[in-house]
Amino acid sequence: MRLSDFNYNLPPELIAQHPLPDRSSSRLLVLNQNSNQETIIEDKQFTDLLELLKPNDLLIFNDTKVIPARLFGKKESGGAVEVLLERIIDTNKAIVQIRASKSPKPGNQILIGNDANGFSIEVLGRPDTNSPFYEVKFPKACIPLLEKYGQLPLPPYITHQADADDQQRYQTVVAKNPGAVAAPTAGLHFDEQLLEKIRAIGTQYATITLHVGAGTFTPVRTENLSEHKMHSEWFSIPKATQTAIEETKRHGGRVIAVGTTSLRALESSAALGITEGETRLFITPGYEFKVIDNLITNFHLPCSTLLMLVSAFAGVDPIRKAYDHAISQQYRFFSYGDAMFLTRQ
Repeated sequence: MRLSDFNYNLPPELIAQHPLPDRSSSRLLVLNQNSNQETIIEDKQFTDLLELLKPNDLLIFNDTKVIPARLFGKKESGGAVEVLLERIIDTNKAIVQIRASKSPKPGNQILIGNDANGFSIEVLGRPDTNSPFYEVKFPKACIPLLEKYGQLPLPPYITHQADADDQQRYQTVVAKNPGAVAAPTAGLHFDEQLLEKIRAIGTQYATITLHVGAGTFTPVRTENLSEHKMHSEWFSIPKATQTAIEETKRHGGRVIAVGTTSLRALESSAALGITEGETRLFITPGYEFKVIDNLITNFHLPCSTLLMLVSAFAGVDPIRKAYDHAISQQYRFFSYGDAMFLTRQ
């Protein structure tokens, strides 16, 4: 398949700019196929998820925590600079995007804050000659400096600056491991009350960690998908989660990924034979899923790797029909938007 197979026209007014007052008040599009392979679409509320879950099922959440990854500073010459982390690669090193009037060179310093109360980032260079990113070195551990000087990064399609509401609502209620620069947005629909009701019906949940990078918003630019270079993300699957998955499979339950990042971590583990490390797994139609049975996910950008992933999971044609339906019924799209419940094709 080609890039143009994953394009669609979305009215801009359907891009959710703010979260709803309550986390679990979103709509839920349920996509299934009947015995004749016909696409079945149902419109529900997210709290109707309780009707879809069974006692032996297992939900897998991504417990990554979004860090204040946007920094504003100046070059040694005084020019304004914006730094956006893509991902942390070591305690005091990171891959970043840098917006400045001129491209920085290795050895350049970027001053964050002010002379009396700030710090300098050293530009080490680009990871490779074709990369849009830079490798930089912080004077000490990245995360404490980001927490003191950084701002919460919202996705590029959200037009307002992050406010106090975003500080709370652009994190999932299970977030605990700092390192992401974008939220695992399917998890944003769950609140503590809904989790209690899920536990009450006998459905269990476990966590993985995958630190979502800014590369998740990088568009695919090659019509031939085999030429696309997938961004890298770090993941870890605890032993307790591995055991929970084994028990779920043994008792005939379903493993349900809450979000594409949870799915990608578990499928990467199965494909690579590791439980912690880097993944560049690019899931496109034709991929054979090894772990996940169902997927809870938000709606994704046109021509994005995530739209390709859900198309691989539920089928290209069913996803097209679901997105056409969602647009006609004015679902809310993207990070603060509504959700889907998908069954594997």
